[in-house]
Amino acid sequence: MSKLHFTTKHANEATVQHNWYVVDGTNQTVGRMCAKIAAVLRGKNKVYYTPHVDCGDFVIVTNCEKVVFSGNKLEEKIYINFSGYPGGKKEEAAKSLLKRRPEAIV
Repeated sequence: MSKLHFTTKHANEATVQHNWYVVDGTNQTVGRMCAKIAAVLRGKNKVYYTPHVDCGDFVIVTNCEKVVFSGNKLEEKIYINFSGYPGGKKEEAAKSLLKRRPEAIV
């Protein structure tokens, strides 16, 4: 019986190839879309994913203003921004942030 020998390939800076992806946000649920984008940015969609090497790809999201929130999240979800200074905490509802800066949602 022959002995099988498998080797694991590890990515390094020379072997990683970065691709570009364009995502259309029309009628996409925000959380599910962002979770998939995060996996592509980290490079977890690639076979040779290595945590300590930048294997991630580049992502462009279009039509951010047409994303969809499930349930009552559009009215109830609060986005918080903190400047680091005392009294620098700002809160904004998802509905108003989507109108003002839709790219900040994604």
